[in-house]
Amino acid sequence: MLPRAAFAIFLVAVCRVSAQEALWDALPAPPLMIAAPPPMLAEPPPTVAEPLPASAWLDLRQTMSRNSKTQEAPAWVEALTLLPAEPTEGSNASKSVFRIRVTPPGPDYKILFFRLFFDDKPNQQPELVAWDETGSHILRSGTLGAGMNLPSSDSVIIPMTGASAIDIEVPGDGKTIRGAYLDWMTSSEVVHPVNAEHRDIIPEPFSAVPALHAPPEDLENFGTVTATLAAEAIRLDARTEQNATFQFPIEAEPLTALLTFEIANPRIDAPPEVHVNGQNIGPVALSLPDLADPGYRGESEPLTTEMHFNYTGWLRAQKIVPATSLKVGTNDLSVTNRAGTGVSALRATQIQLKYIWDKSDYLLRPGP
Repeated sequence: MLPRAAFAIFLVAVCRVSAQEALWDALPAPPLMIAAPPPMLAEPPPTVAEPLPASAWLDLRQTMSRNSKTQEAPAWVEALTLLPAEPTEGSNASKSVFRIRVTPPGPDYKILFFRLFFDDKPNQQPELVAWDETGSHILRSGTLGAGMNLPSSDSVIIPMTGASAIDIEVPGDGKTIRGAYLDWMTSSEVVHPVNAEHRDIIPEPFSAVPALHAPPEDLENFGTVTATLAAEAIRLDARTEQNATFQFPIEAEPLTALLTFEIANPRIDAPPEVHVNGQNIGPVALSLPDLADPGYRGESEPLTTEMHFNYTGWLRAQKIVPATSLKVGTNDLSVTNRAGTGVSALRATQIQLKYIWDKSDYLLRPGP
């Protein structure tokens, strides 16, 4: 059995009816047709589908505001326990553990989507561990985050066959852990083109954009060349003039170009700007998830009423690079945060160069 906790926070179980079912119940009956067909034999009433299990948001912050309400969670979350920090084996450093006990809401639910929100500090990166009732490890996620010293989030898919508890292990007092979003997953058959790029997709509840991978070598497809500028994470900080700078050569001027990367902790109303060969070509465009995503974090300044939001996770960012900004030979490109927007990081930076391809359509627009 799992060891008992020194301190436990028991969650209030609530029953939620799915929005789809509530809407179905509220739909009015259709009006009778003017020329109605003759009555038929009565059909059996349609079977009512069981409501889907509700998702769970667990607030794991150890400091609560005065207006904080009692935390609620669906019945399949049995308990949440914060174990006191204890020294790790072979080291004087301490480790805190958040233990979440869950019971699958039905036999069809065997896989759990787990998204953890945390401050990604060096040497304080968390790890998820799934246990069974005998206290044996079923799964270890490995270290989450990149140690960029930024607020972030990571998602893990956990097989729950035989598992009854999930631990969030983190070095220190655990105050870098902010929250967790849990939802049960179902499976379906997925088809994909055999010649398309392979994508490892974890279906995010609030966004459909897959993770971006940087190709290790240049790729050419239908007249378009894709080249990786940097796969690793690079920190951006306007206050210290810490920018992401790249150099890349081109042999012929393209028709147009597209810069793509993932960015963590951007301010959504003031995304980074791109400079090419000394010219500011403007801010990138962010692919934003629903505003219901718990990854949004609001910040306000003294004596102001406006609140700005950063996204504490990785987002897709893109920018069209005009062909007139590029030149044959070596090109310089940089990505910079705007003043007052804080610190962020980018990764999987790559550029696509589009050239004439004899199978594409090119139209000549007539003059006025």
